[in-house]
Amino acid sequence: MLVLGIETSCDETAVAIVRNGKKVLANIVYSQIAIHKEYGGVVPEVASRNHVRKITLVFDEAFKEAGVTARDIDLVAVTHHPGLIGSLLVGINAATIFAMAYDIPLVEVNHIHGHVYANYIEADFNFPILALIVSGGHTELVLMRKHMNFYLLGQTLDDAVGETYDKVGRVLGLDYPAGSAVDKLALEGEAKYSFPLIYLDDENKFNFSFSGLKTAVLNFINSKKMHNEKLSIPDLAASFQNSVIRVLVDKTIAATLKYAVKQIVVAGGVAANRGLRIAMRNEVNKLKNVSLTFPPFTYCTDNAAMIAVAGYFQQQQCEKK
Repeated sequence: MLVLGIETSCDETAVAIVRNGKKVLANIVYSQIAIHKEYGGVVPEVASRNHVRKITLVFDEAFKEAGVTARDIDLVAVTHHPGLIGSLLVGINAATIFAMAYDIPLVEVNHIHGHVYANYIEADFNFPILALIVSGGHTELVLMRKHMNFYLLGQTLDDAVGETYDKVGRVLGLDYPAGSAVDKLALEGEAKYSFPLIYLDDENKFNFSFSGLKTAVLNFINSKKMHNEKLSIPDLAASFQNSVIRVLVDKTIAATLKYAVKQIVVAGGVAANRGLRIAMRNEVNKLKNVSLTFPPFTYCTDNAAMIAVAGYFQQQQCEKK
C-alpha cells in the first residue's frame, strides 16, 4: 500500500509518500522557523498563510522525489488534530481535494499518534509498548497493547516540556526555538544549581508538572541579576535539564515496571534531546527484556512520513473491523 501523508498542524508544511508503513519514498518538509523566529514563537495567522503558499510546491516535490504519480497512491492520511485550526485546515482541504479527485480513501490521523509511529519507520513494535511523548505542546505517557490502541496513563497538568524549554531559553537570550540550544549548553555544563524535582503527590503518579520548575529557574536567574552575581549559563542549562530529565525518566521506568512493558518508544520534538537519550538509555540498560527506541532525528520534529505510517495502521485496523 502506497500512502500519501500530509502534515500541517503547526508551522511545518510536510508531504510524504510511504510504502506499507515502513519504506519512506519521500519526506518533504518546509519549515517556517525562520519566519516565526522574529516573533519568538509561532503566529497562527502567519503560519496558515505560509501553508497555503507552499502546500502545492511541497506536494510536487514529494511526488518528484518518490518517482510515483497520483494514480499510484492507495491511501491519503492527513493530520486532523491537535494543532492550530487555520494550519490544520490547509492540510485537510488539500488532502480532501486530492482524495476526491483520484477516488482514494482518506483517513484522518491524530498528530500525537503520528509522533509515536515515527519510531516504527526504523524499528518494529514489540507490544506492550510504553510511549513517552514529549514535544512543545504535549507531555504524555501512553500504553499500547496493540497497533492503534492508546491508553493514556498520565499527562502534563500545565506546561509541556518543550514549551518549558523554550520559555527558559528565551530568558537566557536564546533564539526560538530554544530547546536544542538549551540541550547543547547543558551538555557543556554541570548540574551545579539546585532546582526542584516535581513528581506530584496525587492519585495518578504518572502525571507531570513543569510550571513550578520553570518559575524556579526564572526566579533564580532574576535573583542572580539583581545581586549582580555571576551565573554560568551552561551550568544553569545543565541543572534545569537535569530536573526535567530525571522526572521524565523516573516516571517512564516506573510505568514500564508496573505494566510489564517490553518496549519503550520516545516520541515528539524533545525526543531529539541528547541529554534525554543518554539518561533514558542508561536506565533502560538496567532492565531485563526491555528495548528502547528513539526516532531518527529527521522524524522527531513534525513531518508527514509519521502521519503516513500511522495512517497505514489506522486503515489496517478499520479493514479488520
